[in-house]
Amino acid sequence: MRRDVMDTSEMMRNQVKISDENRVMLSGSQREGFRLKGSDMDLMFWSNNHRVIWELSQSQYYNTHRQTLILCDCSDSPPGFTLLYLLSPSMYKDIQRYCVRMYNRHYISSSKYREITCSTLSLTNSTPHGPCATGTVRTLEYDQAYCFFSDFWPPSASSWIDRCHSWPQPHIVDDIVKNGCHFVAIGHKLGSHENHEWRISFSLAEQKLVCAMNHCQFLTYGLLKLFLTEIINNGLDDDDKLLCSYHMKTAVFWVIQQNAIPHWCPQNLLGGFWVCFKLILKWVYEGVCPNFFIPDNNMFLSKIHGEAQHQLFVRLYGLYEKGLAFLLHSSSIRSYIINVLYNPRLSICTDEHTLISETKFDANLFEEMWRENALSTLDLLSCMSYLHIIDQMICSPLLTQYQILMLQKLTANVLHATAFIINMEMYTHKNKLIYRVDKISCYMLKLAAKFGYITDMLYIAMYYYKTLRYMEALSIIEVIKVKLAQPYVMYRYNVNTEMYTDAVGGQFWSTKMRQAVSGDIILYTRIHYISELIPEQQSALQNGWPGLHVPPFTLLYMLEILCYRHVDTMGAQTAPDDLQTLLHIDQGQLIPLPYRDISWQILGICQQVTGNLQDALYSYQQSLKQDRFNKIYTATEMRIHEIC
Repeated sequence: MRRDVMDTSEMMRNQVKISDENRVMLSGSQREGFRLKGSDMDLMFWSNNHRVIWELSQSQYYNTHRQTLILCDCSDSPPGFTLLYLLSPSMYKDIQRYCVRMYNRHYISSSKYREITCSTLSLTNSTPHGPCATGTVRTLEYDQAYCFFSDFWPPSASSWIDRCHSWPQPHIVDDIVKNGCHFVAIGHKLGSHENHEWRISFSLAEQKLVCAMNHCQFLTYGLLKLFLTEIINNGLDDDDKLLCSYHMKTAVFWVIQQNAIPHWCPQNLLGGFWVCFKLILKWVYEGVCPNFFIPDNNMFLSKIHGEAQHQLFVRLYGLYEKGLAFLLHSSSIRSYIINVLYNPRLSICTDEHTLISETKFDANLFEEMWRENALSTLDLLSCMSYLHIIDQMICSPLLTQYQILMLQKLTANVLHATAFIINMEMYTHKNKLIYRVDKISCYMLKLAAKFGYITDMLYIAMYYYKTLRYMEALSIIEVIKVKLAQPYVMYRYNVNTEMYTDAVGGQFWSTKMRQAVSGDIILYTRIHYISELIPEQQSALQNGWPGLHVPPFTLLYMLEILCYRHVDTMGAQTAPDDLQTLLHIDQGQLIPLPYRDISWQILGICQQVTGNLQDALYSYQQSLKQDRFNKIYTATEMRIHEIC
């Protein structure tokens, strides 16, 4: 489910025309479907206007006026690494900054490329780490790698194709080969040109291989990741961690392909883990970890050798002597093992379809959709492109139920954005045109509300408020209040399981989403929704944040207060009390902790517009004390200065 949701949103983002034709791909454990505590987010970026080829004859497939071609030179590099040189001048002058001159050619220096891209394109709090810029957004660690892409499979990995007799299946092999590879900006430490070499990356191929695993193989891979994090590397500094998650993944790939385990089934989970562990132990003993695609590339060569190799082997062999009991040191799985030890007759259900309740699965599904529902570019042309792509994708008979649902939610998001954008762009035109645009905007918003979340109706209320239809906005607000008051409504992971099951259990996910799910509202910084929040949007934009994330009840109360101000002065005076009470008593259920900054800010705005300046000042001060998730502190300080 997670993979399908991520695939759909990534497909959407990468098919829309954006600046410099940039492409982005989520890789690593997040993309593979894991949600393990402490896992980071790995992102790969590359320009679609640059293509790497392996031989000159491949240049015939490209329009060199539109795409800059880069040729590989592996003649003097270790296996798995290559030099890259420009075949023709790039249309982007910036690429000349990355080049060094060798052998009368302009080679793209990986160290220069890494240094410049990590400092100019990455988030401000990032630091170089290997080929990536690494950093933290709140509690989530990320790695951003800026790379190049080739449509062609590396000749040095051709032997891998010949090895694929039993796994993966031929159609998966064909798909992997036709999707090429990437090049990340890091050289081999023992190579002749470490500062200029590039490592061949098979991240996309690895994603497809992980998807080709059966359930037990995937669980084995997950168990190895926990074993690495919680036993082998537990308590070690980063510099002392010799084994990494990639070594675990490589071990699983080799064990599956070599048919080292006759039956991959849940009952044999620990047996599969033990075979993989022994292979890793053998690799450490020999000092050789062969890359799965290019076996001549020994991934231990530059780090696991000499005394470090000996100490690691002694440590792993000590675990080997203890047997599988060493897994008791893993905090994540200790309790499961202890339960079985205490009760040998205990039967643990390992059927993937019955491990999780319907309600819990739905909560995870809608949370995944929320994580992936943001749009990357927002202007009228992009919105039209999004809708065109959705129209093409939705006709595919190969879509899964999760992909269809994700497309449904993305459609609602595009319709919201389009409605407000055309309203922004047409307000200076003649009355007749404005009337027609208004009708189209209203139709889009109502259509989105028919198959989005319950809270998607808030966009209608915002639009009515923006276009001075206060009574219509209040009417919509009352409808939303009634819907959100139902005891079965799900918000994030907060849900009454019994009520939810009774109300919508067993129904289609599209029905559940429309009738029983609420979600946060994203107010993109480049679209004006309501004038009272423009300073906050500008603040977020200045601080590099793409949109305000507002809890639905916060926005609901704000709109109610703003509308009452025009139709019922007394109601406007008392309405802020509801939001103030909610902020004081809520423990994160209706106003998540990251969004308390915008919620206090909105309360302050409501108090300020109703003339309660002292309370507004207090609310703004509270906003400054919260986690600065929405990056609105510039606007907060401005509003405090205004009052003072």
